[in-house]
Amino acid sequence: MNEYFKKIIRFAKPYKKYAYLNIFFNILYALFSAVSFVALIPLLQVLFDDEKKIYEKPTYQGLTQLSKYLEDSMSYFLSQYAEEHGSQSTLIIMVGVILTLFLLKNLFNYWAMYFITFLRNGVLKDIRNAMYKKTLELPLSFFSEKRKGDVISRMTSDVLEIQHSFLSVLELLVREPLTILFTIITMFVISPKLTLFVFIFIPIAGFIISIVGKTLKKNSQKASQEQGYFLSIIEESLAGLKVIKSFNSEPTFNSKFQESTSEFYHLNNKILNRQNLSSPLSEFLGIVTIGVLLIFGGHMVLVDQTLSGASFLGYITLAYNVLTPAKAISKASYSLKKGDAAAERVLEILEEENPITNKENATQKVSFDKEIKLDNISFKYEDDWVLENFSLDIPKGKTVALVGQSGSGKSTIANLLTRFWDINKGSIQIDGTDIRDLNLTDVRAMMGLVTQDSILFNDSIKNNIKLGKEDATDEEIIQALKTANAYEFVKDLPEGIHTNIGDSGNKLSGGQKQRLSIARAVLKNPPIMILDEATSALDTESEKLVQVALENMMMNRTSIVIAHRLSTIQKADWIVVMQKGKIVEQGTHDSLYHLGGTYTNLVSLQTLE
Repeated sequence: MNEYFKKIIRFAKPYKKYAYLNIFFNILYALFSAVSFVALIPLLQVLFDDEKKIYEKPTYQGLTQLSKYLEDSMSYFLSQYAEEHGSQSTLIIMVGVILTLFLLKNLFNYWAMYFITFLRNGVLKDIRNAMYKKTLELPLSFFSEKRKGDVISRMTSDVLEIQHSFLSVLELLVREPLTILFTIITMFVISPKLTLFVFIFIPIAGFIISIVGKTLKKNSQKASQEQGYFLSIIEESLAGLKVIKSFNSEPTFNSKFQESTSEFYHLNNKILNRQNLSSPLSEFLGIVTIGVLLIFGGHMVLVDQTLSGASFLGYITLAYNVLTPAKAISKASYSLKKGDAAAERVLEILEEENPITNKENATQKVSFDKEIKLDNISFKYEDDWVLENFSLDIPKGKTVALVGQSGSGKSTIANLLTRFWDINKGSIQIDGTDIRDLNLTDVRAMMGLVTQDSILFNDSIKNNIKLGKEDATDEEIIQALKTANAYEFVKDLPEGIHTNIGDSGNKLSGGQKQRLSIARAVLKNPPIMILDEATSALDTESEKLVQVALENMMMNRTSIVIAHRLSTIQKADWIVVMQKGKIVEQGTHDSLYHLGGTYTNLVSLQTLE
């Protein structure tokens, strides 16, 4: 069995009762599919008065005479019934029997499809849920190498392709092979000689069909990657629409998008045309088989007279009945090739190892008591070291500011403290315990993060703020807004804290968004606060309002402030000046300013008095 199919099929376990019911009704469908066509033989005998008149009940004389025994038994029943009720009445009964058989066959088909629907949609739901959960769990480093649009494509189009391919095959695994099996058994009973030819032909047809489908997986992978690329262009274009318009770059982005969709168009044409070839090819090969059967069978009826005309017509009908499931199987083999490509991309995310996880028996920690210690840490994102042999102690209740030029490693420290990344060397300790030995949820629960980019969601103000505390009351939310200097503008909004702020909070100004981010951190009420250039993107008036909010929030807390504007950190207990991942100066604002070094130059550049 296909390796990807095995991995995907585990998602079907919770829905196995639907699989069993599907199998049960598919078996009945396959059985009645053969029986309903066999029932045509006596009907044809009645219509053409071709039946042998048999008035003695036949006896079974072994497997080799099974065909003759069944045919004689049918003739015996028809002879008896026609003798008593006449041919017209026999015909009506036979038509009634055939209609009943076909009705049951189609009812069983409906019930089989009814139950498989719950399995298919359930697996689709569970794979998407598993992918979304894994996406939230994976470290930021994974997404720095992947396009967002590609991840979205995997969660939408690729998962849907799995449903159309792998899960469609589930329907065929029992129904179509059993339909073929029961039909061929019936054909063998009618005429072993003709049926042997079918056995010779089917492998040849299967080989021809498999050759045509070989390139499908490769082209499907390329198409999925291309779709991920143009979805990324859409996502980036919507996020950066202001920049695109201000630089008159609409033609550039439009051209890039059209090149991608054009490539996707050509790949899809190749895939679908190759896939569409399966049905007519398998049907043509089937008709060739029937054509040869007509020649051989016709000889047996007209010349050898070893087969009755009614039995031969019934046999041809059964042979044609093999075509539909054979076409479905050949089409499914093409779908599997596409499903392989989709499953590979889906499983790449589901099976991605997350390096940032809890150790076994990780220590639980609910309070922060003494200090944070960065002990001789070194870290690199790729090849170049961002921090080297960096050490810093942050006592409880103190505000420590990190300053320096862009690229000096300030924001990296915030990423390492929150374990968005893990250090390469050294250790980061909270109260003497390495954070890698602590429960990850506990570490992040102790920290509040306010970044330069105010990350808000398309929801109400209330729901955005209570991310920090899901069970918060409206009163607690309002108090957090007041502390963050945000309630003044929130109370004037049409629906107050229930107002929807739009995609990424675009209905609000930069300063308003930042104060909501601060309110969210205030409501969480963590003992450690990390402020990563929280005011650098604001105008002077907004900065003053936000700075007051930050000072309110940092009161009686341990704070790590990463600052670009030095006016915001004059009151810090300790200032650390960084350059190329190392500490070049540290002290209070006054001591560093009078030192006449790097910090003094930074202050002078910002004309701070």
